[in-house]
Amino acid sequence: QVQLVESGGGLVQPGGSLRLSCAASGSIFSGYGMGWYRQAPRNLRELVAAITRGGSTNYADSVKGRFTISRDNAKNTVSLQMNSLKPEDTAVYYCNTASSLDLVPWGQGTQVTVSS
Repeated sequence: QVQLVESGGGLVQPGGSLRLSCAASGSIFSGYGMGWYRQAPRNLRELVAAITRGGSTNYADSVKGRFTISRDNAKNTVSLQMNSLKPEDTAVYYCNTASSLDLVPWGQGTQVTVSS
């Protein structure tokens, strides 16, 4: 059974940084591209960063140049380095496969709050 556990969120001032981590059980990492999603109150969940099995990355325009996604296939982890955070980055962040066709059960997510 695949489980996703996100961590690393918190409260940070605008312009600050956070690093999120996602640990996965099972064999999910070996077969799939992975992504970080976020969901703000009253908004739909959106994909903000994705990384293929080979390490190619793609980002939503809203985070391009500020966020960096990475993965460690040996440790079954995917990370999201978030710099120059803005109040509009406030959301619950989740990891999952990068394709809507291959999603596995969502983890609990990790709350990121950007506020002064």
